[in-house]
Amino acid sequence: MSFLGVNSALMGMYQYANKTQKNNATGKTSFADTVKQTAENSSASREEQYVEYLKQRYGANVMVKNIGNDQRSIDNFGASIAGYNNVAIAPNILEKMANDPEKAAYYEKIIQKELDAIPRCKAAMSMNGFEMHSYAVSIDEKGVGYVYVTGDLKPEVRAKIEAKVRAEQAAKRKRRQRYQELAEEAAQKRREQTELTNRKQTMADFFASHTTELGRVTYVAPQETMSSVFAAYEMNAMPMPNILM
Repeated sequence: MSFLGVNSALMGMYQYANKTQKNNATGKTSFADTVKQTAENSSASREEQYVEYLKQRYGANVMVKNIGNDQRSIDNFGASIAGYNNVAIAPNILEKMANDPEKAAYYEKIIQKELDAIPRCKAAMSMNGFEMHSYAVSIDEKGVGYVYVTGDLKPEVRAKIEAKVRAEQAAKRKRRQRYQELAEEAAQKRREQTELTNRKQTMADFFASHTTELGRVTYVAPQETMSSVFAAYEMNAMPMPNILM
Protein backbone atom coordinates (compact mmCIF):
# COMPACT_ATOMS: atom_id res chain seq x y z
CA MET A 1 0.00 0.00 0.00
CA SER A 2 1.30 3.49 -0.81
CA PHE A 3 1.85 6.11 1.82
CA LEU A 4 -1.15 7.95 0.49
CA GLY A 5 -3.22 4.83 0.79
CA VAL A 6 -2.14 4.35 4.40
CA ASN A 7 -3.02 7.92 5.23
CA SER A 8 -6.41 7.52 3.59
CA ALA A 9 -7.09 4.40 5.64
CA LEU A 10 -5.97 6.11 8.84
CA MET A 11 -8.15 9.12 8.07
CA GLY A 12 -11.15 6.82 7.88
CA MET A 13 -10.14 5.23 11.21
CA TYR A 14 -9.86 8.66 12.87
CA GLN A 15 -13.34 9.55 11.67
CA TYR A 16 -14.60 6.20 13.03
CA ALA A 17 -12.73 6.73 16.29
CA ASN A 18 -14.20 10.17 16.85
CA LYS A 19 -17.72 8.74 16.52
CA THR A 20 -16.85 5.83 18.80
CA GLN A 21 -15.37 8.13 21.45
CA LYS A 22 -18.65 10.04 21.66
CA ASN A 23 -20.51 6.79 22.32
CA ASN A 24 -17.86 5.51 24.78
CA ALA A 25 -17.01 8.56 26.87
CA THR A 26 -16.12 6.34 29.82
CA GLY A 27 -13.53 4.31 27.90
CA LYS A 28 -9.99 4.41 29.30
CA THR A 29 -8.33 4.14 25.89
CA SER A 30 -9.88 5.44 22.65
CA PHE A 31 -9.80 3.60 19.38
CA ALA A 32 -7.99 6.63 17.93
CA ASP A 33 -5.14 6.16 20.42
CA THR A 34 -4.85 2.52 19.39
CA VAL A 35 -4.77 3.51 15.72
CA LYS A 36 -1.93 5.92 16.44
CA GLN A 37 0.02 3.21 18.28
CA THR A 38 -0.37 0.71 15.42
CA ALA A 39 -0.15 3.12 12.46
CA GLU A 40 3.45 2.22 11.81
CA ASN A 41 2.46 -1.40 11.26
CA SER A 42 0.67 -1.24 7.93
CA SER A 43 -0.03 -4.99 8.02
CA ALA A 44 -2.39 -4.68 10.98
CA SER A 45 -5.99 -5.00 9.85
CA ARG A 46 -8.81 -2.82 11.11
CA GLU A 47 -10.18 -5.76 13.11
CA GLU A 48 -6.77 -6.42 14.70
CA GLN A 49 -6.45 -2.79 15.69
CA TYR A 50 -9.96 -2.84 17.11
CA VAL A 51 -9.13 -5.90 19.19
CA GLU A 52 -6.12 -4.04 20.62
CA TYR A 53 -8.40 -1.16 21.43
CA LEU A 54 -10.80 -3.44 23.30
CA LYS A 55 -7.94 -5.03 25.23
CA GLN A 56 -6.71 -1.63 26.37
CA ARG A 57 -10.18 -0.34 27.14
CA TYR A 58 -11.30 -3.27 29.27
CA GLY A 59 -7.91 -4.53 30.41
CA ALA A 60 -9.27 -7.83 29.23
CA ASN A 61 -8.27 -10.98 27.43
CA VAL A 62 -10.15 -10.43 24.16
CA MET A 63 -10.68 -13.52 22.01
CA VAL A 64 -12.10 -13.60 18.51
CA LYS A 65 -14.12 -16.80 18.55
CA ASN A 66 -17.71 -17.99 18.56
CA ILE A 67 -18.75 -20.09 21.54
CA GLY A 68 -21.25 -22.81 20.70
CA ASN A 69 -24.40 -23.11 22.79
CA ASP A 70 -24.05 -26.85 23.36
CA GLN A 71 -22.87 -28.03 26.77
CA ARG A 72 -19.61 -29.46 25.48
CA SER A 73 -18.59 -26.15 23.88
CA ILE A 74 -19.52 -24.26 27.02
CA ASP A 75 -17.56 -26.65 29.24
CA ASN A 76 -14.51 -26.49 26.97
CA PHE A 77 -14.60 -22.70 26.95
CA GLY A 78 -15.01 -22.54 30.72
CA ALA A 79 -12.00 -24.83 31.16
CA SER A 80 -9.90 -22.65 28.85
CA ILE A 81 -10.33 -19.33 30.63
CA ALA A 82 -8.74 -17.96 33.77
CA GLY A 83 -9.27 -14.73 35.68
CA TYR A 84 -12.25 -12.42 35.44
CA ASN A 85 -11.79 -10.06 32.46
CA ASN A 86 -12.39 -12.36 29.51
CA VAL A 87 -14.23 -11.27 26.38
CA ALA A 88 -15.03 -13.53 23.41
CA ILE A 89 -16.53 -12.03 20.25
CA ALA A 90 -17.66 -13.98 17.21
CA PRO A 91 -15.64 -13.02 14.08
CA ASN A 92 -18.66 -11.70 12.14
CA ILE A 93 -19.71 -9.49 15.07
CA LEU A 94 -16.18 -8.19 15.55
CA GLU A 95 -16.07 -7.20 11.88
CA LYS A 96 -19.31 -5.23 12.30
CA MET A 97 -18.00 -3.54 15.45
CA ALA A 98 -14.73 -2.58 13.78
CA ASN A 99 -16.50 -0.98 10.85
CA ASP A 100 -19.73 0.37 12.33
CA PRO A 101 -19.47 2.81 15.28
CA GLU A 102 -23.13 2.30 16.20
CA LYS A 103 -22.69 -1.48 16.34
CA ALA A 104 -19.50 -0.99 18.32
CA ALA A 105 -21.25 1.23 20.83
CA TYR A 106 -24.14 -1.23 21.15
CA TYR A 107 -22.00 -4.29 21.83
CA GLU A 108 -19.42 -2.45 23.92
CA LYS A 109 -22.28 -1.35 26.18
CA ILE A 110 -23.31 -4.98 26.63
CA ILE A 111 -19.74 -6.04 27.38
CA GLN A 112 -19.21 -3.20 29.84
CA LYS A 113 -22.48 -3.94 31.64
CA GLU A 114 -21.59 -7.59 32.18
CA LEU A 115 -18.02 -6.82 33.26
CA ASP A 116 -19.40 -4.29 35.75
CA ALA A 117 -21.57 -7.07 37.20
CA ILE A 118 -18.54 -9.12 38.33
CA PRO A 119 -18.50 -7.78 41.94
CA ARG A 120 -22.23 -8.50 42.37
CA CYS A 121 -21.82 -11.97 40.94
CA LYS A 122 -18.89 -12.70 43.25
CA ALA A 123 -20.84 -11.43 46.26
CA ALA A 124 -23.88 -13.56 45.39
CA MET A 125 -21.73 -16.65 44.97
CA SER A 126 -19.94 -15.95 48.24
CA MET A 127 -23.23 -15.66 50.12
CA ASN A 128 -24.11 -19.14 48.90
CA GLY A 129 -20.75 -20.63 49.88
CA PHE A 130 -19.01 -20.49 46.51
CA GLU A 131 -15.93 -18.72 45.20
CA MET A 132 -15.47 -17.49 41.64
CA HIS A 133 -12.62 -18.93 39.57
CA SER A 134 -13.23 -17.29 36.20
CA TYR A 135 -15.64 -14.97 34.43
CA ALA A 136 -16.17 -14.26 30.74
CA VAL A 137 -18.51 -12.28 28.51
CA SER A 138 -19.19 -13.44 24.97
CA ILE A 139 -21.08 -12.16 21.93
CA ASP A 140 -22.06 -15.06 19.68
CA GLU A 141 -22.47 -15.03 15.92
CA LYS A 142 -26.12 -13.99 16.28
CA GLY A 143 -25.17 -11.00 18.42
CA VAL A 144 -26.48 -12.53 21.65
CA GLY A 145 -24.52 -11.81 24.82
CA TYR A 146 -23.67 -14.50 27.35
CA VAL A 147 -21.85 -14.68 30.67
CA TYR A 148 -19.75 -17.70 31.65
CA VAL A 149 -18.81 -18.23 35.28
CA THR A 150 -16.77 -21.02 36.83
CA GLY A 151 -16.32 -21.60 40.54
CA ASP A 152 -16.36 -24.07 43.37
CA LEU A 153 -17.25 -24.37 47.02
CA LYS A 154 -15.20 -22.34 49.44
CA PRO A 155 -12.60 -24.54 51.20
CA GLU A 156 -14.16 -23.93 54.61
CA VAL A 157 -17.65 -24.74 53.30
CA ARG A 158 -16.39 -27.89 51.60
CA ALA A 159 -14.66 -28.94 54.85
CA LYS A 160 -17.91 -28.51 56.81
CA ILE A 161 -19.90 -30.49 54.27
CA GLU A 162 -17.34 -33.29 54.19
CA ALA A 163 -17.26 -33.39 58.01
CA LYS A 164 -21.06 -33.59 58.09
CA VAL A 165 -21.06 -36.39 55.53
CA ARG A 166 -18.44 -38.33 57.50
CA ALA A 167 -20.47 -37.92 60.70
CA GLU A 168 -23.63 -39.15 58.96
CA GLN A 169 -21.79 -42.14 57.52
CA ALA A 170 -20.36 -42.98 60.94
CA ALA A 171 -23.85 -42.76 62.47
CA LYS A 172 -25.21 -45.05 59.75
CA ARG A 173 -22.44 -47.56 60.39
CA LYS A 174 -23.20 -47.44 64.10
CA ARG A 175 -26.92 -47.98 63.47
CA ARG A 176 -26.20 -50.85 61.10
CA GLN A 177 -23.90 -52.40 63.69
CA ARG A 178 -26.59 -52.03 66.39
CA TYR A 179 -29.25 -53.51 64.09
CA GLN A 180 -26.93 -56.43 63.39
CA GLU A 181 -26.33 -56.95 67.12
CA LEU A 182 -30.08 -56.89 67.82
CA ALA A 183 -30.69 -59.32 64.97
CA GLU A 184 -28.02 -61.67 66.32
CA GLU A 185 -29.51 -61.44 69.82
CA ALA A 186 -32.96 -62.22 68.46
CA ALA A 187 -31.58 -65.13 66.45
CA GLN A 188 -29.82 -66.47 69.55
CA LYS A 189 -33.04 -66.25 71.56
CA ARG A 190 -34.89 -68.11 68.82
CA ARG A 191 -32.22 -70.82 68.81
CA GLU A 192 -32.43 -71.12 72.59
CA GLN A 193 -36.23 -71.30 72.47
CA THR A 194 -36.07 -73.93 69.75
CA GLU A 195 -33.54 -75.94 71.73
CA LEU A 196 -35.71 -75.74 74.87
CA THR A 197 -38.79 -76.80 72.93
CA ASN A 198 -36.93 -79.72 71.40
CA ARG A 199 -35.68 -80.88 74.80
CA LYS A 200 -39.16 -80.70 76.26
CA GLN A 201 -40.52 -82.69 73.37
CA THR A 202 -37.73 -85.25 73.74
CA MET A 203 -38.52 -85.65 77.41
CA ALA A 204 -42.24 -86.01 76.69
CA ASP A 205 -41.52 -88.60 74.03
CA PHE A 206 -39.28 -90.49 76.44
CA PHE A 207 -41.91 -90.75 79.14
CA ALA A 208 -44.57 -91.65 76.62
CA SER A 209 -42.52 -94.60 75.32
CA HIS A 210 -41.37 -95.92 78.73
CA THR A 211 -44.54 -95.89 80.82
CA THR A 212 -44.20 -99.60 81.69
CA GLU A 213 -40.62 -99.23 82.87
CA LEU A 214 -40.78 -96.02 84.89
CA GLY A 215 -40.26 -97.90 88.14
CA ARG A 216 -36.70 -98.65 87.11
CA VAL A 217 -35.88 -95.20 85.61
CA THR A 218 -33.63 -92.78 87.37
CA TYR A 219 -34.00 -89.23 85.96
CA VAL A 220 -32.11 -86.11 86.98
CA ALA A 221 -34.33 -83.08 86.14
CA PRO A 222 -34.42 -79.37 86.92
CA GLN A 223 -36.56 -78.38 89.88
CA GLU A 224 -39.20 -76.64 87.73
CA THR A 225 -39.97 -79.85 85.84
CA MET A 226 -40.51 -82.00 88.96
CA SER A 227 -44.02 -80.79 89.77
CA SER A 228 -45.28 -81.85 86.35
CA VAL A 229 -43.61 -85.24 86.74
CA PHE A 230 -45.22 -85.80 90.17
CA ALA A 231 -48.61 -84.79 88.84
CA ALA A 232 -48.33 -87.21 85.96
CA TYR A 233 -47.55 -90.13 88.23
CA GLU A 234 -50.31 -89.27 90.69
CA MET A 235 -52.89 -89.13 87.87
CA ASN A 236 -51.79 -92.54 86.56
CA ALA A 237 -51.54 -94.08 90.08
CA MET A 238 -48.19 -95.48 89.11
CA PRO A 239 -45.22 -96.20 91.38
CA MET A 240 -42.81 -93.27 91.62
CA PRO A 241 -39.38 -93.81 90.00
CA ASN A 242 -36.14 -93.02 91.76
CA ILE A 243 -35.60 -89.26 91.19
CA LEU A 244 -32.20 -87.85 92.00
CA MET A 245 -32.43 -84.22 93.08
